[in-house]
Amino acid sequence: MASPREQEAVEYLAEHQILELINSLTSMLLYYRPAKPLDFLIEELEQLKIAKTTQKNYPCLFDESNLDTVFGILDTTKQGYISLNQYTEALKTLGVKDFAKEPTGARDNKIHLAEFKSEAKAGLMKIYFPFQAG
Repeated sequence: MASPREQEAVEYLAEHQILELINSLTSMLLYYRPAKPLDFLIEELEQLKIAKTTQKNYPCLFDESNLDTVFGILDTTKQGYISLNQYTEALKTLGVKDFAKEPTGARDNKIHLAEFKSEAKAGLMKIYFPFQAG
C-alpha cells in the first residue's frame, strides 16, 4: 500500500501527464540522437509551448514528408487515393488508435492524401503529446 505522499505523487504525475511527456521526449531523443541533448530538449519544450498556444505544429517523430512517403508507398499506381482498408491499416501501423473510421471518401473507398494526413497528424499528436495545456 502506498503512503499518502506516494499517492499524491502518483496523482500529480497522472493529472499533469508528466510520464507521457517524458516518454515522448525520450522517444524523440532516441530517434534523433542530437549532439546536444539538453539543447534539443529545451528546443522541443519551447516548440511544444508554442504549439499549445497555436494548436498546431506539435513536435512529433513523424513529419509531413514521412506521411507523404507512407501514403506514396500505399498509392503505388499514383491514383491520388488509397483504400479505406489501407488507410485504416496505415494509421494502426503508425500507432494511431483514435481516428475517423469513416473518413471523407470512405463511401467511394478513396481516401485522399489530405484526409490521410489530417487524421494521421491528429492521431500522432494524441500519442506523442496527449497532455493538456497547463
